[in-house]
Amino acid sequence: MRTTPHRITTRHPEHPDHTSFREEMDTPPQGNPYEELAALAGSPLDEFLREDDPGDDEDWSPPNHRRGSRRKRNRFAGLPIAAKIVVLLLVATAFLGLGDRWALLYTEHESAEKLKEAMHLSAAPEVDIEGFPFLTQAVDERLDTVRVTVPDVAADRISLAKVSTTATDVKIKGGLLDFKGAEIGAMDGEVLLSFDDLNRELGASQVTFTADGHDRVIARGTLPVAGHDLRVAAEARIQRSGERGISTRIGNMRLDIGDLATYRPGTGPSQGLHLSRKSVADLRRETEKVKALFAVDAVVERLGVPDSVVRAALHNERKLAELTGSPRFVKNLMKINLIDVAMEHPWLLKKLGLDPALLDGLSELTRPALADRLSLGFQLPKLPGDAGDVRLRDVKVEKEGIRVRLAGEGLRFDK
Repeated sequence: MRTTPHRITTRHPEHPDHTSFREEMDTPPQGNPYEELAALAGSPLDEFLREDDPGDDEDWSPPNHRRGSRRKRNRFAGLPIAAKIVVLLLVATAFLGLGDRWALLYTEHESAEKLKEAMHLSAAPEVDIEGFPFLTQAVDERLDTVRVTVPDVAADRISLAKVSTTATDVKIKGGLLDFKGAEIGAMDGEVLLSFDDLNRELGASQVTFTADGHDRVIARGTLPVAGHDLRVAAEARIQRSGERGISTRIGNMRLDIGDLATYRPGTGPSQGLHLSRKSVADLRRETEKVKALFAVDAVVERLGVPDSVVRAALHNERKLAELTGSPRFVKNLMKINLIDVAMEHPWLLKKLGLDPALLDGLSELTRPALADRLSLGFQLPKLPGDAGDVRLRDVKVEKEGIRVRLAGEGLRFDK
């Protein structure tokens, strides 16, 4: 049996004030309290949009930062008298010091120019006047100490790298404003002959100089002879020459022509053109060159070999090997001066592997000529004026070069 569903009726709750919902919706809403407060406060832009009244402004005046009506006093005026005197003395001393230094620099510059002109120098020397204050020395016309450094002084065929002197008790004639000359009581200094300058100035032969002991210099390099660069080696002993000069004694000179021969200038038994030991050792293994030597009577005579032995060796290879293999043959062949033999037999040099043009070049390269090329001697340059005495005191070879100490007294030179 089907049951008919019940109909459910929905009931709305009643309003607490017993007013119907429709009546509540018809009631107009009340105003927002925040909007009312904003209306009472007004708009913040009104202050900016409102025109100002010109009569409201007052005249502007700068602020008064003074304490009362009293003015500040000058600080210097407020110092004690003693402090003022000290300040003035310090300022005056500063100005006097500047004036003293200016006068010193001016005098040093003028002195350097006068020395350059008097000594015919390529560059002005460096003059340093010691002592303070300078003006008191200038008024007294006497300087305590003067240091002079002259670079690159020409001395014969070389240049002295630096000449440094220290003069004491210098008397100025006529004062600084009317300079007429000077007298030097005493002077000492040193001269440096630099190896770097020697290598540059004498570098046409590509020879370099190095120290070897306190009085010896070694020269090594190459020397062009007849279109060939020959290795050269020599020793130079440094010694004094009088009171104003340095001389060199050249020894142990030799020129190596590759590994073939060695030339020593001179006329002694060990001098001239000689085959090297290596060249003789190679020659013993070349039968044709040995036979060419034995074909020259002058060579056979200098070797000291009997003619019968030579003839037998020329026809017998075994006997030739025995002859050339003996120590006596090597020693005697190295003693032969090939220049003497080649004068009559120039073809012999070419046969031995040497350029015949070397004969003329080496003949002209005598011992004095080669010694002159390697000479390091020089004379001190003449100082301005002819009064006084300057002499060498000591000569020493150092790593940088040849250093010479000198001394002088009673020097005088005029403007």
